[in-house]
Amino acid sequence: MSTTLFDPLDPAFLADPYPGYAWLRDHDPVHLHPPDHRAPAFWALSRFEDVWQAVRRPEVFSSASGLTFFEDEIGQLGLPPTIVMLDPPVQTRLRALIGRGFTPRHVTRLEQCIRDFVRGRLTEMARRAADGEPVDLHTELSSAVPTYVLAELFGLPEADRARFAPWVQTLTRLQNEGFDTSALTTDDGQDPNAAAGVQAVGEMFEYFSEKIADARNGPGDDLLGRLVVAEIDGEQLGDWDILGFCFVVVAGGADTTAGLISHTVLLTGQQMDQREAVLADPSLLPGALVECLRYESSVQALARTTTEDVEVAGVRIPSGEKVLMLYGSANRDPREYGETADRLDVRREVSRHLAFSSGPHFCIGNHLARLQAKVAVEELFAAHPHVTVDPEAGQRHESAFVRGWVSLPAHGLSRP
Repeated sequence: MSTTLFDPLDPAFLADPYPGYAWLRDHDPVHLHPPDHRAPAFWALSRFEDVWQAVRRPEVFSSASGLTFFEDEIGQLGLPPTIVMLDPPVQTRLRALIGRGFTPRHVTRLEQCIRDFVRGRLTEMARRAADGEPVDLHTELSSAVPTYVLAELFGLPEADRARFAPWVQTLTRLQNEGFDTSALTTDDGQDPNAAAGVQAVGEMFEYFSEKIADARNGPGDDLLGRLVVAEIDGEQLGDWDILGFCFVVVAGGADTTAGLISHTVLLTGQQMDQREAVLADPSLLPGALVECLRYESSVQALARTTTEDVEVAGVRIPSGEKVLMLYGSANRDPREYGETADRLDVRREVSRHLAFSSGPHFCIGNHLARLQAKVAVEELFAAHPHVTVDPEAGQRHESAFVRGWVSLPAHGLSRP
C-alpha cells in the first residue's frame, strides 16, 4: 500500500505529496522503496526526529556518494565532488574557508540593491498588468530576484549578465532532476534543448574559471575576490573548491529561494487571515517566512548513503544503502509540531525545522535566502497587499527533490 501512496517519481504524487507523507509517518516511517525501471531501490525516512538525527550523523549517513537515489551520481556528472557531496573532516575545513568569504555581514550589504531591484520589477509588472497583460509572479519576480542577487554576489559585469540567466535555468533543471544527466542529454543526442543544456553548463564553468583566475591576479570585494584570499592556518581554497561552490550556490540557491517567495505569496493569499496578520504586524514576516518554508519546503528530500549497518525506529538498514531524507514530510510531522502541523500559522514559534537541513550540511546560504525572500515579500506586500496567484493556471516542477514552480500567474498587480 505504501508504494502506491509514496512514489516520488510519479507526477500525481508530486502534485500533493502530503497525504503520502502522512501515511508513511504513521505506518512505515523507515520505508524500503522497491526498484523499478526509473530508479534503484532506496530507503526513506519520514518522521522529524529520525531525519534530524540522521543528517547530524555524517559518519553513518554519508553525503560522499551523492544526494539522490540515482547510482553513481557524482561520476555521471563528470565533475569532482562539491562541498555538499563531502563529509567531515574535509567538508568541515572547506566550509570554514568558504565561510570566510560568504558571511552574513557581506550578504547583508546587498540588501539595498536587492530592494531597489525588487521595486523596479514591481513597477514594471504593475505597468504591464494595468495594460491588461498577463503577469507571472514566479518568472518575473520570484526567480528574477535570486538570479540578480547571484550576479551581484559574484560581481558579474553588466555586459555578462544576459548570459548568466540561462546558466542558472540549466543548473536549476539539472538539480531538479536529481543531478541525473539524462535531464540534459539523450541517447541519440538529437534533443536540441539537451544539447543546449550541456553547452550552457560547459560555458558557465569556463566563464567562472576565467573569473577565478582574474580574481587571483587582482581580487575585488565580490564573493570570488573574497574566496581567493580566504585563509585559515595558511590553507587556501583551490580553484575547484571555488568553482564547485559557485556550482552549489547557483544550482542549490536560485530555485529554492524563488520557491520560498512564490509559496509565501500563494499560501498567505489562500489564507488571507494569515496575510492580514503580517500586514498588521510586519515584525511577523521573518517568522512567517520560516513557517511558509516549513509548510512548503523548497527542498523536499535529499539522500545519504549508510556507511555501516544502522537501526532507525527499530528497522535495520544495511551498510551501503541510499536513504532519502524526506524534509517535506518531517517538517509536517505532528510529533514535532503538534496537531496543527498541517496548518499554516504565521505566529507559530518554530524552534527547529529541516528546510535548510541540519548538522554539518546546514545550508550555508540560508541567510542569503532569507534576506532575499524578506525583501521581495516586504516590497510586494507594501505595494500590492492583496496580490494573489493562480496555482491552477501555474506549472509546478516535477521533481522528487525540490518543490517549486515553473510559472505562477499573478492577479491584483495593476496600478492603484
